Amino acid sequence: MPDLPTLTDPERAIYEWQMWVPGVGEEGQRKLKAATVLISRVGGLGGLVALELAAAGVGRLVLAHGGDLQASDLNRQLLQTHDHIGKPRMDSIVRRLRELNPRCEIVGHAENVTADNAAALVARADIVVDAAPLFQERLALNAAAVRAGKPMIECAMHTLEASVTTFVPGKTGCLACYVPEVPPTWTRQFPVFGAVSGTAACLGAMEVIKLITGIGETLCGELLSINLATMQFRKVRLPKRDDCEVCG
Repeated sequence: MPDLPTLTDPERAIYEWQMWVPGVGEEGQRKLKAATVLISRVGGLGGLVALELAAAGVGRLVLAHGGDLQASDLNRQLLQTHDHIGKPRMDSIVRRLRELNPRCEIVGHAENVTADNAAALVARADIVVDAAPLFQERLALNAAAVRAGKPMIECAMHTLEASVTTFVPGKTGCLACYVPEVPPTWTRQFPVFGAVSGTAACLGAMEVIKLITGIGETLCGELLSINLATMQFRKVRLPKRDDCEVCG
């Protein structure tokens, strides 16, 4: 294992309560400080992932999200503010995260993931979090993560349902195993409450923390589905297709 960064006294004070979690301790906190996480789309879902990881002391976040803030974003994108409408989303994202944790290095890319930039973005991180609304982005990120051998946490939601899973190249299948191509009717706009996005986000952030520190059990190869209308939770094994064009 490479040398881990040391913790300062202020960092020990900030993270003291989570370092009490069994299996974390100072070594686990140093692993978090050493880690770099890429988050694709930092909106209602990915923004909360970023917020939780910055709060937990992850050392570096690489963020990809383009476009300007719209009024309709404000019911769920908690890194934004009303006075930022019409301005680039990434400016507010970086500012708010640095206000929360000035020790966390924030690298903002004001562009969405594409087949052209996915590999370069994935190369900058240890772990990938996919929170994009469009499957064009999700599948491009998945392919780049598989090629680079990087774990990817897949977080999604729609109306009152949410899902989270973790793909680990060589151990599990990938997103393309069960969504091999872009669904023909999928659009960027869909019904959403911020609380549903936030539920998926917190679970996704915990998957990242578990992968980095080694505590607990991850959703490696399993899909956790949540129906917040009925409060039903279900886990199912995901297929690993030998004929998958990405990971087979």
